[in-house]
Amino acid sequence: MSDDSHEQTGRERVPSRQRRRFPEISSRAYEHPADRSALVALRKLSGFDTVFKALSGLLPERSLRLLFLSDSVRVSERQFAHLHDMLLDACYILDLEKVPPMYVNQDPQPNAMCIGLDEPIIVVTTGLVELLDEEEMRAVVGHEVGHALSGHSVYRTILLFLTTLALKVAWIPLGNLAIMAIVTALREWFRKSELSADRAGLLVGQDVRASMRGLMKIAGGNHLHEMNVDAFLEQAEEYEAGGDLRDSVLKILNVLPRSHPFATIRAAELKKWAESRDYQRIMDGHYPRRTEDKDTKVSDSFRESAASYASDVKTSKDPLMKLVTDLAGGAGDLGGRVRRGFNGFASPPPSKGDPRDTPGDTPPRDEN
Repeated sequence: MSDDSHEQTGRERVPSRQRRRFPEISSRAYEHPADRSALVALRKLSGFDTVFKALSGLLPERSLRLLFLSDSVRVSERQFAHLHDMLLDACYILDLEKVPPMYVNQDPQPNAMCIGLDEPIIVVTTGLVELLDEEEMRAVVGHEVGHALSGHSVYRTILLFLTTLALKVAWIPLGNLAIMAIVTALREWFRKSELSADRAGLLVGQDVRASMRGLMKIAGGNHLHEMNVDAFLEQAEEYEAGGDLRDSVLKILNVLPRSHPFATIRAAELKKWAESRDYQRIMDGHYPRRTEDKDTKVSDSFRESAASYASDVKTSKDPLMKLVTDLAGGAGDLGGRVRRGFNGFASPPPSKGDPRDTPGDTPPRDEN
C-alpha cells in the first residue's frame, strides 16, 4: 500500500495479510545487545539483589491487578475486539503460549506498558489507541508481547515502584541517593529494553513502514500528511553527529530522567536492524530457539554485547564517542584538540604536522 493512500487524518485501513510465524523463538533472537549487557550491569549493582528480593515479596501486585480490573477496560472478544485479535495474533506469531491480560486505560497521553511480577499485564492508553492506525497498533501490541516474552515486566514493575518511592523519600538525603542509584541503572536498562521490544514489534507487524509511522506519530502527533520518514530519520543523524563535546554531555543529561529513548533514535535503530542480515535470517526461519536457551553461555552474551558497543563507538558520529575512539587509538593530536577547547571535538583533527595545530593561530584563508 503506497503512502499516498493515507487519509488526511493519518489513519488507514490495511487488509489482513499473511505473516510469518516463529515457533519456539527465543527472545535472544531480537534482543538488542545493549539490553542484555545493561541488565547484567544492573544485576551487579551493589544492593540490587537485596532490593529485588525484598520488593518481589512486598510489591502489591495483586492490588495492581485489581486496580486495572476495576478502573480500566479489559480487552476481550466483547471489548476492544480489534485489539484482542491483535493480541492473539502477536502471541501466535511469537509463540507466547499464555496470552497476557490486556487493558485500555483512560489517559490522553499515548503510552503502553507491560508490568507484573508473577504474570505480565499489558496496558495501553486511550491516547495511543486513538492515535495509531491498525498496522501501527499491531506493532505496538507486538512490542509489548516482546516485553512479556523477554521477561522485562518484572524489572519494569520494580522501576515503577521505586520511582514512586524515590519521590516519597526525597527528603531523606542518603535514602534517596541509594534508591536513585538503582532507579538510574534501571532506567538505563529500560531504555535499552525498548530497542529490543521495537524489534519484537517489527517481527509481529512485519511492516517497517508502519513501525516508522507509529514512532513519528508518538513524536509529532496525528499529522502524517505533514511528516516524512526520511526527514525524520535525518533528525536522528543530525542529533547524533551535531554539536561539540558540550552537546554530548547535554545529551546524556537530557536522556537520564527518561524511561524511553528518543523517538528519532528508536526509528533509526529499528531501520538499521530491519536492513540487517540478522533480521533477514529470522524472517527466513533461522533463529535461536527457547530449547537452546539453557545451553547458552553468559560469556557469549558478554562478547556479543562488547562487540556491539565497540562497533557503536567506532561508527558513532557523536563528538564524545569520537573522543573515546581517539583515546583508545592513541590519537597524537588529542592534546591539540583539548587546547583548542570543546569546539575542537566538533570537527576532524588536522593532519599530523599541520601548522594550524598551534593554539591561537589563525587558519590561512583559502586562496582558490
